[in-house]
Amino acid sequence: MKLTVFGATGGIGGEIVRQALAGGHHVTAVVRDPARFDVTGPNLEVFRADLTDPEAVRPAVAGRDAVLSGLGARSRKDAGVAARLTRTVLGAMRAEGIRRILVVSAGPIGPEPADGVVDRAARGLVSKVLKSVYDDLREMEAELARSGADWTSVRPPRLQDKPLSGVYRTVVGGFPPKGRFIARADVAHAMLSMVGEVGTVKQGVGVAY
Repeated sequence: MKLTVFGATGGIGGEIVRQALAGGHHVTAVVRDPARFDVTGPNLEVFRADLTDPEAVRPAVAGRDAVLSGLGARSRKDAGVAARLTRTVLGAMRAEGIRRILVVSAGPIGPEPADGVVDRAARGLVSKVLKSVYDDLREMEAELARSGADWTSVRPPRLQDKPLSGVYRTVVGGFPPKGRFIARADVAHAMLSMVGEVGTVKQGVGVAY
């Protein structure tokens, strides 16, 4: 497949690029600063863009089979970037007639898992601390829902920098019970595996160990 990856210099975005290339896909990695991007490969195109203008991004998505995005706030002070940048990506996709997009969101954005009062309390505390970040992700998901695109929002819990295991649980429209952690590499693996899954279209998908 021909895939475009936004947020390619991030932890999940970089993993998507590496795993997609290893799987034989042709990848366009969209980055703001190519100097921060250290992935190479014969089927890789690096596209420089700051994501302020959908017109400037159109060549990066034109003719692609799917778009995968690791865009999001790295800290609370960056809250707002997920919705704003995703809006740019959706505009470019709409102009080029590209429909499939998968994004990274967060577990607390989806339905509350039915796995105990303690987990609900912890979830509530985290949501309060990161309220601005989660508000940004909710607006991002609202943008997706309004767009008419064939979107999937992948919602992980706490992220870890661990090697790919390929062993995790997914719940379409919900969240894996007692799911507390997942590696960024496995989130990337899940996103790539969902590209062609019709059952995940226009759905939030919880993913965790």
